[in-house]
Amino acid sequence: MASIYRGRFAPTPSGPLHFGSLIAATGSYLQARAQRGEWWLRIDDIDPPREQKGAVSSILSTLEEFGFEWDGEVLYQSKRQQRYQQVVEQLKGKGLAYACSCSRSSIQKKTGQKKGELVYPGFCREQPLQQCEDYSIRLRVDDGIIRFEDTIQGTISTNLAARFGDFVIQRRDGYFAYHLATGIDDAEQGITEVVRGADLLDSTPCQMLIQHQLGLPCPSYAHLPIACNHSGQKLSKQSHAPALDSSKATILLQKSLKFLGQMPPISLADATLDELWQWAIENWDINRVPAQVALE
Repeated sequence: MASIYRGRFAPTPSGPLHFGSLIAATGSYLQARAQRGEWWLRIDDIDPPREQKGAVSSILSTLEEFGFEWDGEVLYQSKRQQRYQQVVEQLKGKGLAYACSCSRSSIQKKTGQKKGELVYPGFCREQPLQQCEDYSIRLRVDDGIIRFEDTIQGTISTNLAARFGDFVIQRRDGYFAYHLATGIDDAEQGITEVVRGADLLDSTPCQMLIQHQLGLPCPSYAHLPIACNHSGQKLSKQSHAPALDSSKATILLQKSLKFLGQMPPISLADATLDELWQWAIENWDINRVPAQVALE
């Protein structure tokens, strides 16, 4: 018996959905439905300081108004804290993770690196775990290549030790890192393929390493092109991308399909939302999705 395809969409409730969110949701949804698979919804609410009040209800209602239908119950990462803590303790117990008291400024000073993404060389690796007042938990990253075949972006090879060094899996404030929570949840939810924006391409090897360390299965990946504004900035809440207008759902869905290389015929110009979704599912071809494209 063939295994069931299971995809997912996992927005962060730091604001309303925008056109970039619609592209990610549309691509992941169609990749699942075209294969008669499942499409799950997860709310990545593991960073309370970044969350916006009312964002979750806004996200759910917007998805419904745009015609998305998900399988099962919505999973909230905020309800998975105990599981994430168990994993952190498991990794520490295996000697794969350790407490780190280094601040960004101290790393920068010791290594001479400029501001931005710092490569952490493991200063605290050999120190015994201590419950000091201010520390994060880092995963040990050994030298070596993590390689995977992305359905859209092609072969991706990354040396995590050179790219990031030992990276944080639990922050100083106690909140769990995106890599940890997402890697665990994708595996334990049985996600067979992750379809998301290429802005998260660098995150994939980190999540795969965590899955390998825990003996969990890795999904396959397809990273969609990123929509940008007229200034070349990625559409995001940080770049003040406008919220999706549900009254223009069919127009925006048409636009997202074209962005993803799917070309609805002129006959669907006045189609209903249901008609547009039916055509999109029947005609979806991920091979037509471009690796990179800019929003005009």
